[in-house]
Amino acid sequence: MGDGEATVDQKKRIVFVTVGTTLFDALVRAVDTREVKQELFRRGYTHLLIQMGRGSYTPTKSEGEDGSVAVDYFTFSSSIADHLRSASLVISHAGSGSIFETLRLHKPLIVVVNEDLMDNHQTELAEELAERKHLYCARPQTIHHTIADMDLESLLPYPAGDATPVAKLINRFLGFPDDG
Repeated sequence: MGDGEATVDQKKRIVFVTVGTTLFDALVRAVDTREVKQELFRRGYTHLLIQMGRGSYTPTKSEGEDGSVAVDYFTFSSSIADHLRSASLVISHAGSGSIFETLRLHKPLIVVVNEDLMDNHQTELAEELAERKHLYCARPQTIHHTIADMDLESLLPYPAGDATPVAKLINRFLGFPDDG
């Protein structure tokens, strides 16, 4: 093995999971499954850092020695932006703040929709952006398949200042026809 290869092996590739200020145990539980952790490892990720918010489900910490990713977690942080910046992949709840912050940093993103929330505007926004190939959209029970099937090269950068998806959503919410 040449000198260059040794450093590649030691390079951290972090998957950052964020639920924001919400309670989203279904997402934390889903990324804490053996299937998801093995799939992330298979895709070359080394670390899984989970921001679990107000959730009561506690993920399993691990050093990542068993053919899987190293796992760590915390509840809240004032430096979410730093975690987003250092991530190679972001898995987020469907809050628009988290979505746009991640896209602005040009990080590949899987948005996981919380089906327990009655307000589905977040779902619509995530699906609209997924349709435009800016991110992947999943449910807690499908995240494993999304990770296995994702092709990050096919994602398109989100043009800064493109308010079209948000405007479409607002129009739909207000009952205006979709002129699409």
